[in-house]
Amino acid sequence: MQVNDLKKAFTQKFGDKDIQLFFAPGRINLIGEHTDYNGGYVFPCAITKGTYALAAGRSDRKVRLYSENMPESGIIEMSLDSLEYEEDDGWANYPKGMMYKLLEAGWDISGGIDVLYYGNIPNGAGLSSSASIELVTGVMLEYLFNLEIDRVELVKLGQKVENEFIGVNSGIMDQFAIGMGKADHGILLDCQTLLYEYAPLHLKNYTLMIMNTNKERTLASSKYNDRRRECESALENLKQYADIEALGSLEPNEFEEWKRHIKGEAEIRRARHAVYENHRTKKSLKRLKDGDLDGFGELMNASHVSLRDDYEVTGAELDTLVEAAWEQDGVIGARMTGAGFGGCAIALVETKKADIFRDHVAKQYEAVIGYAPAIYEAKAGDGAKRLQGEVVIQ
Repeated sequence: MQVNDLKKAFTQKFGDKDIQLFFAPGRINLIGEHTDYNGGYVFPCAITKGTYALAAGRSDRKVRLYSENMPESGIIEMSLDSLEYEEDDGWANYPKGMMYKLLEAGWDISGGIDVLYYGNIPNGAGLSSSASIELVTGVMLEYLFNLEIDRVELVKLGQKVENEFIGVNSGIMDQFAIGMGKADHGILLDCQTLLYEYAPLHLKNYTLMIMNTNKERTLASSKYNDRRRECESALENLKQYADIEALGSLEPNEFEEWKRHIKGEAEIRRARHAVYENHRTKKSLKRLKDGDLDGFGELMNASHVSLRDDYEVTGAELDTLVEAAWEQDGVIGARMTGAGFGGCAIALVETKKADIFRDHVAKQYEAVIGYAPAIYEAKAGDGAKRLQGEVVIQ
């Protein structure tokens, strides 16, 4: 799909109008999984795949949305005066929710819009296509209606869409990485304070590979919310004995001292992952700054083991991919990324061995799982923005 194809499709659906083009990336998390809602650090980066939105204003209050990825849904229509969650509207609830939250926050969306969306993030891959839709809608509305919203505030509104409009109890990492991304950089983000630091990704002779299980997972109906409740329960137990606001406030030695106060073996394991994963994430920044890719790879591997054994969010597909990656020559680290329950894993692979890696891992995965994964290179890209000039869809 190319930009000219999308412009033709827009004109066919909505007529000949002054079209503006916007983009918001997907994201991968280099390390720091399920730490965001536990008040810890995460280390994501935006990627060059994402969601494109072609938009034009209207003179009335009507909103018309169309997705090239879901043509069977047709054009979904609504009014700015009646923006309510409708299960039948499916994907369109994400842009609808963004409009609703902007209006609720007092921003003036003075007219309707026609929008065509196209995304090249695989559905259900765990690369955060929902947050990508939210943020591309946000920057689109910001530009079309001269809203001049502080970017972090826009990010926070995106999270509110997930939490309050869609009903997924997610943290802020996805929207932050997508809204604040910077090419060739990762972001170390403190999810308690929203203080952040960009870290150059100098991968030298290595390539970051995304391995998609091709198993779809629906976050809202998964065990994601269960894990969050288990962590909240552990935190409440600990608060009776320790002056902490979040599991991310604890160092590993403090956790080992206080863990006996947590009720329930499952809750202990969930909390242990949150504490130790947060510690690994902070160590990762130094490893990458020092150019210690081998050390960073070791932390990636330990992260996956913790997600598999303590947090129990991997499953056969992700474990098969990661274990196959670990066996390959030239791999210094691999782990699941995202919420789990399907979706994607990442691996740090010696560039000259990337093709062999792709072939061998795919064969091993298909032999065990019964269908093929998708494996491709990941590049760190910019955050959500308006696109101008010559645009190539990656």
